[in-house]
Amino acid sequence: MKTVFIAGATGYLGRYLCAEYQRRGWYVTALVRDAERAGSLCADQLIEALATVPETLSGVLSGTDLVVSALGITRQTDGFGYWEVDYQANLNLLREAERAQVARFAYVHVLNAEQMPDVPLVAAKSAFVSVLLDSPLAATIIAPSGYFSDMGDVLSMVRAGRVWLFGDGSTQINPIHGADLAHATARATEAQKPWLDIGGPDVFSQQEIAELAFAAHKTPSRITHVPDSLRRAALMLLPWLTPRSRHGPAQFFLSAMALNMVAERHGTHRLIDHFSAEVEKTAKARIHPFPKKVK
Repeated sequence: MKTVFIAGATGYLGRYLCAEYQRRGWYVTALVRDAERAGSLCADQLIEALATVPETLSGVLSGTDLVVSALGITRQTDGFGYWEVDYQANLNLLREAERAQVARFAYVHVLNAEQMPDVPLVAAKSAFVSVLLDSPLAATIIAPSGYFSDMGDVLSMVRAGRVWLFGDGSTQINPIHGADLAHATARATEAQKPWLDIGGPDVFSQQEIAELAFAAHKTPSRITHVPDSLRRAALMLLPWLTPRSRHGPAQFFLSAMALNMVAERHGTHRLIDHFSAEVEKTAKARIHPFPKKVK
């Protein structure tokens, strides 16, 4: 049986990766920080270790055929930043994979990274990709356009009553569902593909995504466009006005909003269905904010 070691297993994409590889008949080992708090992962084995502490990784990849890393942080917590996790933790994992002579190392990067060199999150990921491509191990780089889960900010604005867009809202993206991305990642690694720029099945402008979010809420669209100069000003001021945990992800999203984040189309999940499911989930939470007491 082929064996896969998945890092970042408890994250949004990691859980789908575990389920997808197990469905394909792989023996799945998941790297977790705390097995008791990992929840219901589709994994045959849980390995407790800290990728930021290389000593804890010693020997964990023995007999592994493939490493898939979705290890990274969106919001910087626990005192760690992008260079400690997106770069160094993945580098620690790569060095252990080299010692174990793993056949292939797959890494989840970001689309259009070369156009965002000054964004710390992207810079850390790009630096690791450079090291990975110089490694003796075979590599597969997965560069998604954006996740369905990233679109949650639009739903939040709709719930607040208005969506604010920079510029004319014409930049495009084809975000992808985690299950579709996991499926494509497994296919790419099994086919030994070196690089895959990937997005979902549908391309939307920022304007169309806002309209779709209002449609999911079944409310009239209220969209306000502000000059793109405000986005550029925010990029400069954020590091001075907000804590690192906030301005880090904001820098990435504000930078990506100015780009056409469109890649090869994959998958079957539709963004409108995702929005509708999220709206329904929120509505149910409001109706039943607390669990019923059992008499």
